[in-house]
Amino acid sequence: MTNGFRYPYPTHYLNIEDAGRIAYIDEGAGDTTILFVHGLANYALGWRKNIEQLSKNFRCLALDLPGNGLSDKGDRPYSMHYFAGVVIKFIEALQLKNLTLAGHSMGGQIVMTALLRQPDLAERLVLIAPAGFEVFTPWEATMYQASISVFDYFSSEENSLTKSIRSSFHHYTHQADDMIRDLLKLMSGYPVADYRKMIHACIHGMLHEPVYNSLHLIRQPTLVIFGERDALIPARALHPVTTRKIAEEGTARLPSGNLRLLPACGHFAQWEKADQVNQFITSFVQEPRHFSQG
Repeated sequence: MTNGFRYPYPTHYLNIEDAGRIAYIDEGAGDTTILFVHGLANYALGWRKNIEQLSKNFRCLALDLPGNGLSDKGDRPYSMHYFAGVVIKFIEALQLKNLTLAGHSMGGQIVMTALLRQPDLAERLVLIAPAGFEVFTPWEATMYQASISVFDYFSSEENSLTKSIRSSFHHYTHQADDMIRDLLKLMSGYPVADYRKMIHACIHGMLHEPVYNSLHLIRQPTLVIFGERDALIPARALHPVTTRKIAEEGTARLPSGNLRLLPACGHFAQWEKADQVNQFITSFVQEPRHFSQG
């Protein structure tokens, strides 16, 4: 159920085994395709500011992961490997070529998982504040998950959702109010118990399906973007270090990784600093192997 909610773009649907109907946006054209994968409890329009600009030069697709946005809901084995499998099937069904995979937060961990499973899936990789760069011991993972108040953070109450979105920005200034309204509408059509179950499974997957020790196997040219004032990475109660340290250490493990750090920017860099992010992505996609450190 979506309560009649519609995206401001033509919305396409693809039936995928074990996932049901997957909703996606497909804008622009060009020799290069960029597939955007959103983060935890978000939706395809989390990439709206990027699609608006980048679709002038590239084919841009953004999907709603199962259980999110306009895609089918249901009792599914939500995890990083499950989502990665859906992304792989989506790419294969649409026969996407000359592909750049882009993932934000949890979406970053998903696309890394997909590439580790299928190394020739894409030509290039863009990671924006990716989950997976921060390492948790089993004890830390258990403590971290226990500390997250899922019932409060993801309740259907407007104040709770608003707080969760605003914490992803360094300077909020109401720039994502439309996102909050959209997600509230989408959430209102989702049984609360089912939604909380999906969120809990996603968090468990991020913590217990690590990619850090396998980053050296990702051979694609990779652009990594972090906001230096990210309030979500790292989890400072467990790891009192800077975002810069997490970003630099993770990028260093990628054989062809290039890092861009954005000052005065939070976790949702592709929205808060859309112009800079779009410039970085454009330059990287056009010349990934000559994309110098900045």
